[in-house]
This record gives sequence, C-alpha cells and structure tokens, in this order.
Amino acid sequence: MNYQEKATKLYEDQLKDWSLFEDNREGLKQAKLKTFKFDGLNINVQYNPKRLISSAAKVDKKSIEERKCFLCKVNRPQIQEEILWGYSYEILVNPFPIFKKHYTISNVVHRDQQIKTEFLNFISISKDLPELVLFYNAPKCGASAPDHLHFQAGNHGLLTIEKDWQYISSAFGKEITGYKNVQITAVDDHLRRYIVLESKDKEALNKVFQKIHKFAEELENGEAPMLNLLSYYMDGKHRVFIFLRRLHRPWQFSAEGDENILLSPASVDMGGTLITPQEKDFKKITKEDISDIFNQITISKDNFYKLIEILE
Repeated sequence: MNYQEKATKLYEDQLKDWSLFEDNREGLKQAKLKTFKFDGLNINVQYNPKRLISSAAKVDKKSIEERKCFLCKVNRPQIQEEILWGYSYEILVNPFPIFKKHYTISNVVHRDQQIKTEFLNFISISKDLPELVLFYNAPKCGASAPDHLHFQAGNHGLLTIEKDWQYISSAFGKEITGYKNVQITAVDDHLRRYIVLESKDKEALNKVFQKIHKFAEELENGEAPMLNLLSYYMDGKHRVFIFLRRLHRPWQFSAEGDENILLSPASVDMGGTLITPQEKDFKKITKEDISDIFNQITISKDNFYKLIEILE
C-alpha cells in the first residue's frame, strides 16, 4: 500500500477501536456551518465545540513547560496508532477533528515547531497524501504544540480557498515573473495578503520559499517567523499557500463581555474556514468582525509589497 492507502486504513481502524476518537468524529456531524460572501470570495464559519481545547490552548512558555507533550509517543494514548513516514514523521489521526478525515503528522523527535529546514519534507508528505491538504501552523500562529514539530492534514473540500482559487488568482492575483520552474502569485483579496507557489520542481519551490522565510525571520528579528502554510499536490504539481502574519490572536479573543469572540486563527482559518468552538460566537459573528480579524492578523500592506519587491 502507498502512504495514502495506509493513512485511510489507519483512519478506518482507529474509528473502530478508539472510542474517544469515534465520539468526536461522530460529533463532527453535528457541527454547524455558514458562509459569508466577500467580493466573490466565500468564507465559512464552523461551530465545532470539540475544538475548544485547541482554540483556547495556553501556549506561553510557562504553560508549555508545565504540561506533558501530547505529541511525544511516550505521552500519547496507548490506543493511538501511527504510520511511519520515512524515518522522521509519524502519521496519526487527530482525535479532535475539524475535517471528516483529519490527521496530525508528528516528528519522531521532540523539537521546536519550525519549517525552515522541513519545507521539503512538508511538500513531499503532501505529494504522498494527494487526497489531503497539508498545513503548518507556526508558533504564535495557531500551533497548540509549539514545542513539538508537526503538521496536520485534512480532506479536500472544507477550505474555501481551494474552491475559489481560480477566481482569486484572476481577480486579485499579481503574477511575479522571472522564475523558470515556479509560478508565483501575490494575492491581496481585501481580507488576506499571501503568496502562492506552484511547481513540479520541489527544489525550485524550496529556493523561493527560503527567500520568503528569510524575509519573515527579519520581520521577527530572528525569532520563529509568523506564518501559516497550506499545501496540496494535484494535476502533477505542488500548490503552496504562504500566509505571513503580524499577530497571534485578534483583540476579540481576550475581550470581555459581548465583544469577546473566542477565535484563534490558524491555517484552516486563513484558508477560508473560521473555527468557532463556542455557539455564541458562531451565532453573532458578522462580516465586519471577519474582515476586522483578518486585517489584524495578516501581514501589513507595506511589508507585503516589500516582500513582492524582493521576489521580483
């Protein structure tokens, strides 16, 4: 069996054997979804109470040091099984799913969440799991385990950016030319600002990504860059969405009273499906709230256009 077939079998077997996972997966059927339209774009909001633990996770240094790492094999439930990818990653089912098929892909070694040296592995895993979208959340960008290198993956169809990509690229995309083997599109869709890379050539993709990563590092004065990645392999080529950010969580996350919206945006949210674990937020969130939240967390226009200049 190839990796995709193994991953599918793992999911089916764990549904039969792991009651917590089965209950949460069944609970996903009760999740509510609504769609807002912005200039031809679609943004979903999903109410998913099972994600409260992840969305509200404390990721400050003290909290991380005081808890056991739930991605290390020694701390995982004994019933949680894995598939080894190469020698360095384990494919696991995510017991608190957002997607109908939701996986965590964890490094076998407990090491900090970072993508600089792992980008080639990231897109290689994506190619080996063509039925899934792979995503990476940087520290302070949605990662609930910033102390343990990992990716996640979910089935195609939930993220609106996939469905809307052709329209987005034609309506809001600026093509950056001059690269032989990589198609680069810079997008400002009035909600998010991001870069999309497309290519059959992994090494060429990595060279461009490293330019972007270096720029993001400089914005953070050498600390872990604030970014989210989405990747999938389709029609013989890789497509990677790179969202640079300037803020971990919007002010609404920590606001009190009626102004509070418990929303901690990560890759899935940047991809067009906002996850609200509290029903009150699902019911009251408006287009104005969504626009404001994206505007707070996405890279500033000035820095975005500096990045475009570097790539041109």
